Amino acid sequence: MSHTVGVRQAQKQKTRQALLDAALGLLAEQSLSSLGLREVTRVVGIAPTAFYRHFRDLGELGVALVEEALGSLHSMVRAILAEQAAAEERIDRTVAVVERHVREHPAHVRFVARERHGGVRAVRQAIAGELERFGTEVADALKTQPVSRGWSDDDVRMLAELYVDRLVTTAAVILDAEDAGSAEGERERAVRMARRQLRLISIGRQHWKDEEKDGGGAA
Repeated sequence: MSHTVGVRQAQKQKTRQALLDAALGLLAEQSLSSLGLREVTRVVGIAPTAFYRHFRDLGELGVALVEEALGSLHSMVRAILAEQAAAEERIDRTVAVVERHVREHPAHVRFVARERHGGVRAVRQAIAGELERFGTEVADALKTQPVSRGWSDDDVRMLAELYVDRLVTTAAVILDAEDAGSAEGERERAVRMARRQLRLISIGRQHWKDEEKDGGGAA
């Protein structure tokens, strides 16, 4: 009996993943708000009613795609930021991680870039929530670095959000270069620009002063 239940559970998980993969493929050319449930089930080869055994609606499927798309990036970038290496080395390694992620998961990156400000509220909220958690993880890593000594939690969080936003934007820019069929030089320019922008943030970090603590500072 338990074997039968196990087989059924495995088949259910397989079908669920097939629905996610089918939707992701279809979303290469359209937004989630324009995607039809029947389109997805037709690709998988199941009846439309069978969809509801796995997801309440396409919004819930989209949330699952968000978790799938962003989950793997967190631990990789957090581990790099936690290293006590020179800033330049951390920046280079972090950008390399993002570049590799785009190369290995272009459909997921495209989905997040398109739906971050898309028409499905549940998915927008899921992306915002994942990026907020990403920011928390990055902030926790930044706090361990000597240059953050004396910084307020709010300032460390602000810095973390700058990094997260820049990395997400970088991923989208690299993907755009790939999708446009641009020459290798276009992608390399995007990567170089990402490194320069992160270095600018890093330099600003070294000279940052909390103006509220300092009485407002000079203009």
